[in-house]
Amino acid sequence: MDESLKKILWRQFGASIDMLKNAIALCPESLWNSKQNFGYNAYHTVFFLDYYLTLNPVGFSPPKPFSLSEFEDRMPERIYSKEEVLNYLSFCRQKCRDLIATMTDEIYNSNWENESKTMRYNIVEILLYNMRHVQHHTAQLNLFLRQNIDNAPEWVYEADDNL
Repeated sequence: MDESLKKILWRQFGASIDMLKNAIALCPESLWNSKQNFGYNAYHTVFFLDYYLTLNPVGFSPPKPFSLSEFEDRMPERIYSKEEVLNYLSFCRQKCRDLIATMTDEIYNSNWENESKTMRYNIVEILLYNMRHVQHHTAQLNLFLRQNIDNAPEWVYEADDNL
């Protein structure tokens, strides 16, 4: 796969992940588990970031202590702490970076398909889909922060680490 495309993908996807991290980090504990579900929405975003980064998602399972509640259309057994979600996000950021950095032509030309076969994308397209999902929820979290604490993180132009 073209190295310049890998660098571009990482700079922009990494920036999206960093913006999510900044929103989570800025959220005060008093709002984390509020009725607006900031903590749950942050977790939902990270869970699907991990899922969509899994080349063969059939049988996907998140790391402990997280559950498959997102697939079961229910809230998790508990709201995970900010620290747990940030640690999970750090794991996913590295997973994303590694996937892009080691992408071969074979991976680049392969497809991602969920277990029910309702979603089927080329690997680069699922990366873009995933990045859009992260951006969508990050914008929601930033709006929530702006409305509740009159503050939101700054724009991140690109990931600050290279491939």
